[in-house]
Amino acid sequence: MNLDAHRAAEQAARQSYGKLIAYLAVRNRDVAAAEDALSEALAAALRVWPESGVPDSPQAWLLVAARRNLAHEARRRQTRRAAVPVVRLALEEAEDRMNDAAGQAFPDDRLKLMFACTHPAIDPALHAPLMLQTVLGLQARNIASAFLVAPEAMGQRLVRAKTKIRDAGIPFAVPEREHLPERLEGVLSAIYAAYGLAWDGLDGESDSGNALAEEAIWLGRALIAVLPDEPEAIGLLALMLYSQARRAARRDENGDYVPLEEQDTTLWNSVLNAEADALLRHAGTFNRFGPFQCHAAIQAVHAERARTGTTNWAALVTLYEGLVALRATVGALTSWAAIVGRALGATAGLAALDRLDDGDVRAYQPYWAVRAHLLAEAGDSPRAIAAYDRAIGLSESAPVRRFLQARRASHLQSASS
Repeated sequence: MNLDAHRAAEQAARQSYGKLIAYLAVRNRDVAAAEDALSEALAAALRVWPESGVPDSPQAWLLVAARRNLAHEARRRQTRRAAVPVVRLALEEAEDRMNDAAGQAFPDDRLKLMFACTHPAIDPALHAPLMLQTVLGLQARNIASAFLVAPEAMGQRLVRAKTKIRDAGIPFAVPEREHLPERLEGVLSAIYAAYGLAWDGLDGESDSGNALAEEAIWLGRALIAVLPDEPEAIGLLALMLYSQARRAARRDENGDYVPLEEQDTTLWNSVLNAEADALLRHAGTFNRFGPFQCHAAIQAVHAERARTGTTNWAALVTLYEGLVALRATVGALTSWAAIVGRALGATAGLAALDRLDDGDVRAYQPYWAVRAHLLAEAGDSPRAIAAYDRAIGLSESAPVRRFLQARRASHLQSASS
């Protein structure tokens, strides 16, 4: 196979998947059919491009091929014959525009698709997973891991949700302004979940992982363009920018994981930190404090170390207590326990961890990593080693696994000396 053609197809899919799916689904009203049509178009590209060459605009080629696939599938559905003329007309009209200006940007409908995925008629537990798959193209197994659900169960739930969108006629549209606030939480959570997957390394530290982070940030900016006076949307963007500012410092020259406390602050992006500071201050002017602003404020305290050289642990404890009061998720409680352990000692941190229900944490890797560290600090070697083993086994990031393995080995050595 022509490797250049193969890479071109992969790159086009990686860079444009959500935009292509959104464009197709908004016009065809069927997310699953759009995904199937694009998948067939990608398969065709892998067959055709090695012989005919990579087109000048791979994205446009894939879009035209996917639209044709949708039209062919509509014609094959004899039981839905009445829908064929409408579908064909919409596709042919769009194809005419694309053929007139191949390679030029086509409308970006990802926000419309996001609001369809987070419609009240869809199970709220599926809002973020559905957006992650349809808008950002993540695989069900990665989504399942992030949401502590079996891959098969997640796949089935996503299929049912897409069927619900089609059969219930859920609109692909940004709601009217008066209805936006009530729909916002699902969209914000979905964008945050997307950035979290990129940050946690489920896509590795490759270009694809950074592309996912950049996509989430783009969606955050697009949402603010629609909702400029919504402090939680502003807070979410600030949170992602604070985190993205530290990206270059997360790995050392060997590609190994560097914990936040040990990162070289000269590698942090001061421009992104300054933009995040300004956004967080602006969000505060609305006097409506929420969990995403609280998350961003926590990151602002960490960012301050680049200026002062120290971390205000007492402020972090207070902010995490506020975050837990606002939204007591497993992630928030685990992070709060880690900060309590750092500020007040391992015993206090372990007591905070014990507030979590065992059923919620048995597959949550950060919980075991924090527990292992705190148990090691408390001198409980047998339980620390067991927790390290659990954290290592659950980690999907090779650099994080190596970091935990090194910590485990170091603890064993110090315990035996």
